[in-house]
Amino acid sequence: MTATTVDSAPRRGSSALAVLQRIGRSLMLPIAVLPAAALLLRFGQADMLGADGLGWDRVAEIVGEAGNALFAALPLLFAVGVAIGFAKKSDGSTALAAVVGYLVFDRVSKIMFSHTDELQGNVLITKVTDGAQAQVIDWGAKNPTDVLGGILMGVIAALLYQRYYRIKLPTWLAFFGGRRFVPIITAVAGLALGIVIGFVWPVFGSWLTDFGNWITGAGAAGAGVYGVINRLLLPFGLHHIPNSLIWFVFGDYQGPDGVVHGEINRYLAGDPDAGGFLAGFFPVLMFGLPGAALAIWHSAPKHRRPAVGGIMISAALTAFITGVTEPIEFAFMFVAPVLYVVHVILTGISMAILEAAGAQLGFGFSAGLIDLLLNARKDNTEGLLLILGMGVLYFFLYYFIFRFLITKFNFATPGREPEGEESVAADPAASPELAASEPGGGKKGTAGTQDAPAGG
Repeated sequence: MTATTVDSAPRRGSSALAVLQRIGRSLMLPIAVLPAAALLLRFGQADMLGADGLGWDRVAEIVGEAGNALFAALPLLFAVGVAIGFAKKSDGSTALAAVVGYLVFDRVSKIMFSHTDELQGNVLITKVTDGAQAQVIDWGAKNPTDVLGGILMGVIAALLYQRYYRIKLPTWLAFFGGRRFVPIITAVAGLALGIVIGFVWPVFGSWLTDFGNWITGAGAAGAGVYGVINRLLLPFGLHHIPNSLIWFVFGDYQGPDGVVHGEINRYLAGDPDAGGFLAGFFPVLMFGLPGAALAIWHSAPKHRRPAVGGIMISAALTAFITGVTEPIEFAFMFVAPVLYVVHVILTGISMAILEAAGAQLGFGFSAGLIDLLLNARKDNTEGLLLILGMGVLYFFLYYFIFRFLITKFNFATPGREPEGEESVAADPAASPELAASEPGGGKKGTAGTQDAPAGG
C-alpha cells in the first residue's frame, strides 16, 4: 500500500469536513436577517404597539407585516445568503443567480407538486370565476420545501458561479460570457432542480416531517440531545446545520398567515407549544458561561488578573446581553477540553429539564437579555421565573465547577500560561483561543467561526 493510498482517506474526510464547514458558515448570512424580522414582528403584536399595548393599531399592523414579509421570504433569503457565503470570491452576480434560480425552482416545483396527491393541498386554491369553481396554483403560497429549497438552490448557484464566472463564449455570444452567464445557467439548474424535487419531495418531505415530529415529540430527551449536538458541533462550525433544521424546518403550526415551520417561526407566530427547544439556552448563555468567565478570571494569578478580568468581564457582558458566547467558549475549548465536555453536558441538562418542566421562551437572534425582555410578556412564553431561577443556579454551578477543575488540573486558561510563554495578560490578541472567536479567526481544523446566535 502506497503512502498516497494511506493518506487518501483522511484527505477525503478533511475535504468533506471543509465543505460542511463552508455550508455552516454560509448559513450565518441569512440567519443574520432574523433579528430584524423578529423585532418588527414582535413590536407589531397586540401587547406591544397594538390594542393591548400602546394602542397604535395601524402602526402595529404595518410594523408586524414588515416582519412577516421577511419571514415569508426566508427561502429566498437563504438562497441568496447561502450563495454569497458559500461561493469563493462571490459578488453581485452570485446573488442575482441565486434569485433567478430560486424563482424558477419555486414555480417549477409548485407545478410538479400540484399534480401530486400528497402536496396538492399546499399549492392549490379554489378560485371562482363566472360562478364556476376551479383549482389553480397559488403562486404566493410558501413552497413546501421551505428553507431547504433555498439552501439547495443557494449551494447550486454558488457552485455554478465558481465554475462559470470566467467562461469565455464565442465572439457573437461574448456579451453573455463571464459573470453574465452565471444567472443563465442557474436558471436551467433551477428548472432541473424543480423537476427532481417534484418527484423526490413527496417521499423525502414526508420522511423529514416524520423525523421532525419525532424529534420535537421526544420532549426532554429530544431537547437534551439537541443541546448536546449543538455544543459538540460548535468547534467545527457545523452547529448551524442542526440549528437550521430545528429553527426553520421541524414542526409545523397553522398560524393566522398560513402554516409556519420550525421552532423560531412557530414561537414567533404564537404556537402555544413552541419555545421548549429554545428555553434551555437562556440559563447557559446568559448565566452559566458568564459564571465560567468569572471562574477563569479568578483562577488567573493575581498579577495577571487585571488584564484577564478586562477580557472576561467584557465577554461575560456580551454573553449576558446578546447571547453571543464564542469569546468565552474559545477561551477554554482547546486549552481545557474537559471544561468544554462539562459545558456540553450542562447544556444538554438545561435543555432537557426546562423542556420537561414545560418552560417556553424563544428568541429571534440568541438567548440573551435583549430577546428575553422582548418575549417575556408574549402569550406563549411559559415558566419565565423557572428559567431565571435555573439561570442563577447555573451561574454558580459553572463558576464552582470551572474554578475547581482549573485549579485542580492546572489548566492553562487565559492568564495561567507558563511565564515564559506569551500571555493573554500581556497581549489579549496573542491568545489563539480568544482570537479564534474574532470574525475570520479560527484554528486549523475549526471553521473560523464568527460570533453567532444562540447556539452559535
